[in-house]
Amino acid sequence: MATMLNHKTSNLRSIIAQHRDAILNGWVRDMLGSTRRTDLIKESELQGQCAQFLSMLAQATSQTTNTQASAYDPLREMLAETSRTRAMQGFSARETATFIFSIKQPLFVAIRESLGKDSSAMADEMWLTSEIIDSLGLYTTEAFLKTREETIRRQQEEMLELSTPVVKLWEGILALPLIGTLDSARTQVVMESLLDAIVKTNSKVAIIDITGVPTVDTVVAQHLLKTVTAARLMGADCIISGVRPQIAQTIVHLGINLLDITTKATLSDAFTLAIQRSGFKFIRPQKKESVEQGN
Repeated sequence: MATMLNHKTSNLRSIIAQHRDAILNGWVRDMLGSTRRTDLIKESELQGQCAQFLSMLAQATSQTTNTQASAYDPLREMLAETSRTRAMQGFSARETATFIFSIKQPLFVAIRESLGKDSSAMADEMWLTSEIIDSLGLYTTEAFLKTREETIRRQQEEMLELSTPVVKLWEGILALPLIGTLDSARTQVVMESLLDAIVKTNSKVAIIDITGVPTVDTVVAQHLLKTVTAARLMGADCIISGVRPQIAQTIVHLGINLLDITTKATLSDAFTLAIQRSGFKFIRPQKKESVEQGN
């Protein structure tokens, strides 16, 4: 599309200058209701964006109709920022794209009023305008989707961090409760969180509780082994708790070797063992019974 536009000229700047108010009013009035979301954007802000876009469009088209040229850099930057802002505000991709595409109708009306006596020139100008707006609309949509993808990726990373809390149970004893599927991406977060906690607390025992892990297959077992190995390299012994009968049978059936790793059925059993390995003892105080003797 950019190559097709290189050798064409446009009268948009003069047409916009002559019909600026009518184009702006028609654009805002005819814009789809979904784009005029008063719950997400103020009317004054929308009008400001429309006026800014129209001024930049007139300036760019006065130099070239190639939307990839440097003359369109300010306009593309404005559209990228608008897309980013709207993505953060909660607009959909369709609503954001409509903001650009809905300007076609008022522009066509202005072109018809300016070039209506020359049908050939009017048709050429409308076609060229349509190409320019389509190109800018696609760019806006791509910028919006890129922002949404970055937001989703960041939220996924934050959720991974929140879903792998490392809890200090006792002096020198940590617990890492796992809930849900353990894949490669999450394993990396689990490993980093556990190793950071080991260093910060100088812990010697770490309990990895898999009570909330629905299934343990070869891949999950390998991820657990990697985490245990990394913890051992940091000087911490690992205990895996939450090994239910179904998981134990699966591990045996798959031939997964966990013989050198201590496992317990419950977190409480693992914590008791961790206390012993840490050299602590719990002594239950005996109740003193006072016996009253009668005369």
